[in-house]
Amino acid sequence: MKIWSFLVASLLPFYFFGQAVNPVKWEAKYIELANDEAEIIVTASIEKGWHTYSQHISPDAGPVPTTVDFSPGSDYEMIGKSVEEGVKEEFDKTFEMKIASFEHKAVIKQKLKRKNAKSFQTPIKIEYMVCNDKQCLPPKTVDIMLVVPAKK
Repeated sequence: MKIWSFLVASLLPFYFFGQAVNPVKWEAKYIELANDEAEIIVTASIEKGWHTYSQHISPDAGPVPTTVDFSPGSDYEMIGKSVEEGVKEEFDKTFEMKIASFEHKAVIKQKLKRKNAKSFQTPIKIEYMVCNDKQCLPPKTVDIMLVVPAKK
């Protein structure tokens, strides 16, 4: 019994500290607009105390900027560049400089023009880095396959 108690007590910290920390959850949705145009909205829910970085920071600034790659496809074409909502430029304690970042929620929108009315899929690749006031996690890549319904 003593050996069993010792094993449980010594292995329990590894169980708790070995859990993967994932403070950001990504999702994408499709919104139909007028004139065969549409919008893909990519949203990140960010846990309290964490933040991720804008697409529009210099790669030399320190953190890895968020990149959202909307792959080209034969069923659509992208219109312009993506637009961010919810980004704030604030002093970042980790990098000791003002950096544009998202807290709580990040929204990135991309307009597109449909080339036909059929249903299709479009892959979205997101690379981002997340930090809090004490640590930064290694950059992470998330792949989302967005299913676009046939046009009504």
